[in-house]
Amino acid sequence: MITDNQPIEKENAFWNLSSEQAIAKTKSSLKGISEGSVFEKRKEFGSNSLKKNSHSSGFLLFLSQFRSPITLLLVIAAVLSFGLQDSTEAIIILVIVLISSVLGWWQERGAANAVDQLLKMVQIKCRTFRDEIEKDIPVEEVVPGDVVLLAAGDVIPGDSLILESKELFVDEAAFTGETFPVEKNPGILPVDTPLSKRSNTLFMGAHVISGKATVLVMRTGLHTEFGKISNRLKLRQPETDFERGVRRFGYLLMEITLILVVIVFAINVVLHKPVIDSFLFSLSLAVGLTPQLLPAIITVNLAVGARSMAKQKVIVKRLASIENFGSMNILCSDKTGTITEGKVKLNKAFSASGEESEKVLMYAWLNASLQQGFHNPIDESIINSYSNKTVEYQVQSEVPYDFIRKRLTIQVKNATENIAITKGALKQVLEVCTKVEVENGSLISLGEKRTQIMEQYSKLSAEGFRTLGVAYVASGPADFTRQDEKEMVFVGFITLFDPPKEHIQDTIQSLRTMGVELKIITGDNALVAQSMAHLIGVENPIILTGPDMRAMSDSALINLALRTNIFAEVEPNQKERIILALKKLGNVVGFLGDGINDASALHTADVGISVDTAVDVAKEAADIVLLNHDLSVLVQGIVEGRKTFANTMKYVFMATSANFGNMFSMAGASLLLPFLPLLPKQILLTNLLTDFPETTIATDRVDAVIIEKPHRWNIKFIQHYMITFGILSSVFDYLTFGVLLYILKADDKLFQTGWFVESVISAALIVLVIRTRLPFFKSLPGRYLTIVTVLVVVAALLLPFTPLNTIFGFVPLPTLFYGWMLLIVILYIISAEIAKRLFYRKWSNKF
Repeated sequence: MITDNQPIEKENAFWNLSSEQAIAKTKSSLKGISEGSVFEKRKEFGSNSLKKNSHSSGFLLFLSQFRSPITLLLVIAAVLSFGLQDSTEAIIILVIVLISSVLGWWQERGAANAVDQLLKMVQIKCRTFRDEIEKDIPVEEVVPGDVVLLAAGDVIPGDSLILESKELFVDEAAFTGETFPVEKNPGILPVDTPLSKRSNTLFMGAHVISGKATVLVMRTGLHTEFGKISNRLKLRQPETDFERGVRRFGYLLMEITLILVVIVFAINVVLHKPVIDSFLFSLSLAVGLTPQLLPAIITVNLAVGARSMAKQKVIVKRLASIENFGSMNILCSDKTGTITEGKVKLNKAFSASGEESEKVLMYAWLNASLQQGFHNPIDESIINSYSNKTVEYQVQSEVPYDFIRKRLTIQVKNATENIAITKGALKQVLEVCTKVEVENGSLISLGEKRTQIMEQYSKLSAEGFRTLGVAYVASGPADFTRQDEKEMVFVGFITLFDPPKEHIQDTIQSLRTMGVELKIITGDNALVAQSMAHLIGVENPIILTGPDMRAMSDSALINLALRTNIFAEVEPNQKERIILALKKLGNVVGFLGDGINDASALHTADVGISVDTAVDVAKEAADIVLLNHDLSVLVQGIVEGRKTFANTMKYVFMATSANFGNMFSMAGASLLLPFLPLLPKQILLTNLLTDFPETTIATDRVDAVIIEKPHRWNIKFIQHYMITFGILSSVFDYLTFGVLLYILKADDKLFQTGWFVESVISAALIVLVIRTRLPFFKSLPGRYLTIVTVLVVVAALLLPFTPLNTIFGFVPLPTLFYGWMLLIVILYIISAEIAKRLFYRKWSNKF
């Protein structure tokens, strides 16, 4: 929250300026600025973003590939070796590190460009004047001096001075803590006016609840009040469940790597092996154990997933949310437009006695059509259903809808009368009524009819109709305010119906089959919610209402939330509370919302989901935007999210198990042999070649069994996987050592060449086994993975016979070795299949 005790510089106090002075100061006009001046303004004030540098240059992205401390140490050691030993080996090491870095850079840059293109599809835009023409531009392109037109649901694009407004109410809760919308008007205020009292100013990050305005943007980006506080606090998005898993996995590798490097280096020095060679060997072991391409692989997997989801009409705004999307096991969703058609139909308008009433319909139409706020489907239905639209009334004032009062009041007048008409939730409308109008137009006490009204309301609700109350009161010439909502006359109610979508039962069943439980959060009363539950096939639903939640402690809500199917009569702040309760139980929670009141819940959820037709504030808060407001689209998106997660985990399993096995074998062999089992340059070449197949993993096929239920990071699972398959790999490495030493009587060069070939080929082929839980011959790999695997195997076989053999220290291998190697690789694959079956039998419910 921004406080009022910040120092104010007079020259920056634009709320103290008249419209003319502010326009002159920003070199603008009432019709905005010219396109020609935008470039200069952007150079002066920067991009309208809270990120100092939202897009890294290609060069900086390339440099970021060297951020690993181990890689940096390897580069430094190679440079030092120029003066201490063979410079050829140092050059080879640097070239291999460079190739690995270029590979990572190329993958990440392509992924980033693809994601940028997708984000353009769901950019938040605002209506502004450029060259005296109204046009929509992305919010990021707004500059000081832009004249912006605002309406209900719009996000404020920058700190602005109001030029014109009409019934303008703004949500500034993030700045002032004020629950109710704040009314804003043009004017000039003293320089020392505190932030919470600047009624002529709109702040970036707030949003319009109702009304319209024309404003002049004075500050953008980091120069705004919101930008200053975000910069001070260095605000960042909360860590996702997947990002938490990556971080914990990184810590695990760091611990293992550090221990391994220190032990191997120390023992090699004790055994009087060359210090530089031993140091380079230890660092190469560390590089071998570290999945260097993990950041690039994750980014590429996410980008490929984002593109696949875009084909399913699901646009990803925040890449890391894809993994949470696949891990999601609870989806909270509004009812309107998701479960139902979203095409609200007016049923009938009734008097207080239950008779059809033209007057009630006319009053509801006046309230819906003349209000300046966001026209929701209910308003549209009322407007379209009333035929006698020749009624002459003018709006005098408006008390906008808010989610505490749950009603909207419009003060209208014509030549003969001045009245205020209220429409909203029946109970909240009755709160401000003291009388009831009966059929002959006479007024009686509300107490005499309350029981009959509530019985009629319950009957209509049980039939599945959403029922709103309508009331009025005669008013004077003064503007009607929230405080004047009292002693009104209840005139009747209107009933509306929003039918469920045609295939919604099948969609809900699909979600349930995939391990995703749907929980409906709605503002409708419990009776309407119960009727809808039966229509969509939810038998005996457990329903929890907003009033009941208010009386509950957080611990009580946590105990009940998981069992509840429908949350009814829910207020906006309670949506956030529901999501927090479900998250505290260890669930990955998604929330689908599109309204002005959904922003906080979208922020709180592990996956915030909105639609492209949502108000700006909802789209801005969401991680994922649907191009089609349909849960069936969401089902396809979840499938793609799970595929992305599965392919990412394939790389983790491949890299950790194979690398751990090879490094364990090398570390052991280096202690037993009088020479290094592999030279540092050979280790790095091994890592490079075995990484190539894994770069194609994003395009690999995913088994249906993996998509059936959500998965999450499990560090203990990864540890056991790494140890099990690492040790298995090492066993066959030592078999290779035995063949080389005792059958072929290999010297150092023959040993290094033989193990290099066997290591690369076995690591490349074992990928085909590890990538699936099924027998490898029942789950074929993707085309690109197959092609690259074959190329790597061929390269490993040919390298000892090419001119590169002298550079890397290889020698041609005898024919006998290939027979033994074929036998070892076949036994390794068979053993891995058996180990895989036993492993998943034990861990099937852990991952």
